[in-house]
Amino acid sequence: MDEKEIILKIKKLDKAIKKFRDDNRLLYYNKDVVHVKQMEFHKCDKRNRWVFGGNRSGKTECGAVETVWLARGNHPFKTNRNGAEGWVVSVSRDVQRDVAQRKILYYLNPEWIADVVMVSGKSSNPSGGVIDYISVKNVFGTLSRITFKSCEMGREKFQGASLDFVWFDEEPPEDVYDECLMRVIDKKGYVFGTMTPLKGLTFVYDRIYLSSDDEVWHIFMEWADNPYLDKREVDRLSAQMSEEMLLRRRYGKFTSGNGPVYPEFDERVNVVEPFDIPPEWQDRLSIDPGLNNPLSCHWYAVDGDGNIFVVAEHFEAGKDVDYHSRRIKEISLSLGWHTNSFGRIEALIDSAANQKTLSSFKSVSQLFCEHGIDVNSRVNKDLFSGINRVKEYLSGTFGKRLYIFSNCVNLIRELKSYRYDSGDTPKKYDDHCLDELRYYIMSMPRTGPVEIEKSEIEKDKEKLIGRLRRRR
Repeated sequence: MDEKEIILKIKKLDKAIKKFRDDNRLLYYNKDVVHVKQMEFHKCDKRNRWVFGGNRSGKTECGAVETVWLARGNHPFKTNRNGAEGWVVSVSRDVQRDVAQRKILYYLNPEWIADVVMVSGKSSNPSGGVIDYISVKNVFGTLSRITFKSCEMGREKFQGASLDFVWFDEEPPEDVYDECLMRVIDKKGYVFGTMTPLKGLTFVYDRIYLSSDDEVWHIFMEWADNPYLDKREVDRLSAQMSEEMLLRRRYGKFTSGNGPVYPEFDERVNVVEPFDIPPEWQDRLSIDPGLNNPLSCHWYAVDGDGNIFVVAEHFEAGKDVDYHSRRIKEISLSLGWHTNSFGRIEALIDSAANQKTLSSFKSVSQLFCEHGIDVNSRVNKDLFSGINRVKEYLSGTFGKRLYIFSNCVNLIRELKSYRYDSGDTPKKYDDHCLDELRYYIMSMPRTGPVEIEKSEIEKDKEKLIGRLRRRR
């Protein structure tokens, strides 16, 4: 065989390899393309999953692959169905054509496509037009259907069907989202979304990001998670963006005009699954009292290295001290929580609890004590120093970190939603757990450098500056 024949054979082999790869991109996605956070999304068994990602973080890629796997019936991590019906929901027909539709066609081997029905354009060139639906041959020998929908159609166009899955490519209107939830009920199907949160604190923030529903799951993806992006280009673009735009476009974070108080809070780091706390770790409870408002109470433990663990939660509104005391005792008993030498539970409590109530002429503190819970109202309520101390524990600044058991859902929700109102003052809303968290952390020994006591002149100067800021 001469040199020309060898070169010709190599070219034919390269062409055959390229065709095989082009026709089997789904196979190579699983082997070569997928990154760690995409795989977390695919492996998650929750029925309502969302990826909040920056542009080019790989979020749409995993949404398209998830759709093709479900339609083909060969999902490597799910129970597959014989003939799946699913919708792909885009914000508009143009976005459908340019993004979700293109990605799905990229991963669909042409041999798997039984039929393509178009809204506009030719079925012989589906990528050039707008697709209505694709009939997909699945591994069971039957057909699945991927139907494309646009939010521009309005809620009424999303009625009636019974579906196995819905993929939202970017954020839909809330009424469209609700209608799609109804479509997967009878088949116990999946809902999943991939989006960059550019609209601020919308219903997705409240109902997905802050959700305590066991079947709702989310993950954040950012540029650094995508190993195929050029780091120099990432650094160049990052330098050109404002802080708020960077949070949205790169990190996929929810932002409003007012930023989060605790951006240091990271569920992947600060939230842990419950485990049996050694008796020697058990410390005190901390309570933010409420009658009409929720009463928040958490059980705190400290390990030998000074790390704080929040291990249990009682959070309920519209109940009296008698009820709250009984629930606190029940939870303490279930945890095997220690008592003092008098057999009583010890807790910190907001000093406002010392005010006497009109109904009994006794303070809330006195009522708790009568029910066997010794409350200490001598707590440090300074807001700004308390927030800074919480930040230190969230980030592990001085080697000691705050860990929260995943069953403390209200504390986790408040940490995620707590935002500044104006200037340096957080919005006084939905912060009952955070108040008593501060009381507890401020009762701990100082973890970092000792603060130098400010002079009276310095304190007066700070007050004057604060007043001037508020006037602006």
